[in-house]
Amino acid sequence: MALLKGSRYITQTAAAHSRRASTPPSLRGFSTVIDQPRIVPTEPPPPPQQPQPPQPMQAPRSGGALEAANRAASAREVRNTWTKDEIREVYNTPLMELAFKSATIHRKFHNPSEIQMCTLMNIKTGGCSEDCSYCAQSSRYAKTTGLAATKLSSVDSVLTAARTAKSNGSTRFCMGAAWRDMRGRKTSLRNIKAMVEGVRGLDMEVCVTLGMIDQAQAEELRDAGLTAYNHNVDTSREHYPSVITTRSYDERLATLEAVRTAGVNVCSGGILGLGEKAEDHVGLIHTVGTLREHPESFPVNALVPIKGTPLGDREPIAFDAMLRTIATARLVMPKTIIRIAAGRTTMSEEKQVLCFMAGANAVFTGEKMLTTECNGWDEDKEMFQRYGLQPMKSFERGHLREEQPAAPLEILGGDYAHEQTASA
Repeated sequence: MALLKGSRYITQTAAAHSRRASTPPSLRGFSTVIDQPRIVPTEPPPPPQQPQPPQPMQAPRSGGALEAANRAASAREVRNTWTKDEIREVYNTPLMELAFKSATIHRKFHNPSEIQMCTLMNIKTGGCSEDCSYCAQSSRYAKTTGLAATKLSSVDSVLTAARTAKSNGSTRFCMGAAWRDMRGRKTSLRNIKAMVEGVRGLDMEVCVTLGMIDQAQAEELRDAGLTAYNHNVDTSREHYPSVITTRSYDERLATLEAVRTAGVNVCSGGILGLGEKAEDHVGLIHTVGTLREHPESFPVNALVPIKGTPLGDREPIAFDAMLRTIATARLVMPKTIIRIAAGRTTMSEEKQVLCFMAGANAVFTGEKMLTTECNGWDEDKEMFQRYGLQPMKSFERGHLREEQPAAPLEILGGDYAHEQTASA
């Protein structure tokens, strides 16, 4: 009887295995954006191969991704001669190794405990003539987003908001106006210069994003005390036309050049989750990493899909793509401040801290971030306290720090030093 039951079991198992072998398996989607399309097999797979004995791990090939990350992590100065192939090799380093290498160079140029706290205020909402597929402030999508246009905020209301930001620990105050450019906006420019002067009077850094500007306008803002001008390139040159058609990639680069020539710091980054591929993350970093000077700051945004915009139904970008982009940017631009911008509200504390460890050292904090939600001051203060972080002081910048020898055990103090000495 036992043999009969065993025979029946063997027959049923073989039949089940045959059914599984005749059904093509579905392929699991990758969590990170990839260049290759998914391929679904149309024929049954071959019979399973006999298990092979484990093979010894192969050392990384010379010139491979790991070697590229090692070279980048050993840098002691900034360079802007990166090739796209070099950046691609760094980007494709195994993620945990990549994050370790970026953490290494981050500590070489920055205090890893300091995070710049920035507050962003929308000083003029909606009514923009551009067709940026991700933006609710475009007048082209006003009927579907329901966002009403407003006039430029008053100088007093902006300075009141800046004082509130400073009292809550922010050291950088940013102002954004939704329009294409500054042509014919002399009155608005005069009021914005008064805002800039007022914020600098609070001993805060001040940044504005006003669309395209020319060198003369940038010089006026510089003279008012502007710290930095934000103008994101958004994505790679290749993917850009599928996101925006009303402003060219070269027009964006021309604005950055005008700002730089005027002696104003450049703040320029991108948005992840626009339907791009991993190669476009490489292209984005290559664009800003080969400017004649690296951006003073590099915001990394995760798309916040807004209903009513062409990209309103997109799935959020996978976190590993966010972390990989931050780590690669840190290795390519060691002195630059890397800011976690839009989309941080969707990240757990643990994910944020992993980004900080990999080289991000700035956040937007406060009541609102343009038209989307923002992590609040109290929330960030609690996180900082839990993880031993502290706000960066105004006007701090990355520089090659002197390598300090490890502290002798006896000066560490406390029970830990006593226990370690006793165990020795």
